[in-house]
Amino acid sequence: MGKPAYFIRIGGCDIGCSWCDTKFSWDPDIHPVVSVDQVVENLKKTGALAAVITGGEPLIYNLDYLCKQLKIRGIETYIETSGAYPLSGVWDWICLSPKIHQPPKEEIYKLANELKVIITKYSDLEWAIKNENLVNKSCHLFVQPEWTVHDEIIPLLVDFVKSNPQWRVSLQAHKFMHIP
Repeated sequence: MGKPAYFIRIGGCDIGCSWCDTKFSWDPDIHPVVSVDQVVENLKKTGALAAVITGGEPLIYNLDYLCKQLKIRGIETYIETSGAYPLSGVWDWICLSPKIHQPPKEEIYKLANELKVIITKYSDLEWAIKNENLVNKSCHLFVQPEWTVHDEIIPLLVDFVKSNPQWRVSLQAHKFMHIP
């Protein structure tokens, strides 16, 4: 957070979270197809030294070529994924954001640098704890309020983090800063 990065939002998602704030990304057919080479050229023009690959669900696709092209140019690679599909690509940072209705592949848990669990209600904290027990010990643990219930959920998350200091609260900083 707070570091300049170029976001690459890949169209297509079948995870179907009811609270998703990027439902426009679900249907890949409504987004223009852009070649990886063009995406990399667009990134180069910005001067950013990091790329965040997100979606939809980016791992629906094989990301090996994209990562290779970014790495050749010295770009750090970050991904945010539900982990429901096999991992492809080479990553400097993997943010695993597991969804209870389509859980991650077992192999991604040990590779995750960050576990971010979206919280809409109290019972989501049980899902967070279940996933905490599956990631590696150096994985950063975050609970994040779902944006539309942010005001109601923050007190719950503060109490949770006080009782579970290995966890931190994450916020969608770009929304507070009005960054698209």
